[in-house]
Amino acid sequence: MRRLLLGSIAPVLFLGVWEMASRTGLLTLESLSRPSDIFIAWYHALLDGSLLIATYQTFEAALLGLAFAAVIGILCGTVLGLLPLVERITGPTIEALRPIPAIAFMPLALMMFGFGVTLEASIVAYACVWPILIVTVAAVRAIEPRLLDVADVLEMPFWKQMWTIILPAAFARINVGLRVAAAISLVVAVTVEIVLNPRGLGYRLTLASQELKIGLMYAQLVWLCVVGYLLNAVLRNVGTGSITLWGSAR
Repeated sequence: MRRLLLGSIAPVLFLGVWEMASRTGLLTLESLSRPSDIFIAWYHALLDGSLLIATYQTFEAALLGLAFAAVIGILCGTVLGLLPLVERITGPTIEALRPIPAIAFMPLALMMFGFGVTLEASIVAYACVWPILIVTVAAVRAIEPRLLDVADVLEMPFWKQMWTIILPAAFARINVGLRVAAAISLVVAVTVEIVLNPRGLGYRLTLASQELKIGLMYAQLVWLCVVGYLLNAVLRNVGTGSITLWGSAR
């Protein structure tokens, strides 16, 4: 709570100066809006349900893509971390694919999936898999080798090694990749909605801009900041809880 209160000082001061400057005429309102008008627009959008529906649509695609990316990134990253030869073979292909912007695949994804959540989730998954994969490879390679030697002596199957040794030992680092990917998932989801997909917060932002509803546009931007912060906080707490749970089980 103390951290939250301290962190709110700068935004509150900024909004106060913004409100005062707009009411005294120091700022024109052609492309800006007063914080009070933004709050009113946010309240009405929340009241009529449009903001919640758009938030659900954006999060549906973002979290679905993030989930696919997490499964693929953690599994493939674990294999590449345990088998350096496989990593050397696939490394050039990964390095060739990784720099391609996820947005560049929008025409292809549109042809394959059409408009909707699948289109958006596929692009989000492509964008999010790389940070998770790279962090997982590094995390697995940093595991104490004697732990893996014990697993080999006990002839543990791969899935049991994953659950009892690899994930507990590496998840603290993997969670960093997941948090980075979560931020990327929101950015990519909203971008796809602005550019192509008629759903979610990105599409609502475009509509508000076209209809010159400046207060509503800023309200949706602020709302994106809030939900992004909450998503990061949830992942941080889930990561801490998972590490504690595995530690207790061990």
